[in-house]
Amino acid sequence: MNGFINLLKPPGMSSGAAVAVVKRLTGSERVGHAGTLDPEAAGVLPIMIGRATRLLDCFPDKSKSYVAEISFSGATDTQDAQGTLTEEGRGVPTEEELNAVLPLFRGVILQCPPAYSALKKDGVPLYALARKGEMVETKARETEIRLLEAGEKTAAGGYMLTVDCGGGTYIRTLCHDIGRALGKPAHMRFLLRTRAGAFDIRDAVTLEEISQAAGEGGWEKLLLPLDFPLQGLPALTLPQPYWKIGRNGGKLPATLMPDLMENQRCRIYADSALLGVGRREDSVIRFDVGLTGG
Repeated sequence: MNGFINLLKPPGMSSGAAVAVVKRLTGSERVGHAGTLDPEAAGVLPIMIGRATRLLDCFPDKSKSYVAEISFSGATDTQDAQGTLTEEGRGVPTEEELNAVLPLFRGVILQCPPAYSALKKDGVPLYALARKGEMVETKARETEIRLLEAGEKTAAGGYMLTVDCGGGTYIRTLCHDIGRALGKPAHMRFLLRTRAGAFDIRDAVTLEEISQAAGEGGWEKLLLPLDFPLQGLPALTLPQPYWKIGRNGGKLPATLMPDLMENQRCRIYADSALLGVGRREDSVIRFDVGLTGG
């Protein structure tokens, strides 16, 4: 079986643990996830099964959407509610004060990934080093915040935030930095991912639903097709004389898709089956990822 499951990950479970549960429930050998969610966060976690694991780097849309709570009760070492308080809160800003600084974080911004993150140094996750007391200074990198709006004030001394952003954005760091801009130490208290590229929370399924479907012998009905997250790529349907070349992952003449730009990717089909993702290089289309072998 090959395809994707749009999983609604529960809080209190790591992304790796969620993959392990899906692997056990489905009996699939190759299972992975697309886009880590912190253990205490909940929401959309795309699960890749079988040959879908080859397609992660081909997603044309890596943007994500979140609902988060920023708490002004203080700053923590992990920038979320699971960490140790490092700076006491200095009061809760007014709605006007909060809205005044939000424009600073819209558009393309620089963000330093947190020391407690899954990024690696010499093959070791930064969070593992941080837990040993080895705090690694991370370099600022560009990310894009397309939408950032404040919602209602919460009883815990914070505000709800709605965020739409590019891949690689840390929402807890965003909350931390908003607090710094206001002079009021803050951290992220709650996080729900409502969308990851083409995967939306409105269509997500729970582990319980997967378990029930597996028990009824039909978990496959929850599978989304291999091309589900690739719809933003143009499609090349091969004429029959090129089916064999395509299935073998061979080079295809660019004249088959003359509108494809240099270095642009496309989905490649033969007889309605997705063969993989190709890229134009000069006069040919080469496979970046093939799905027919192995």
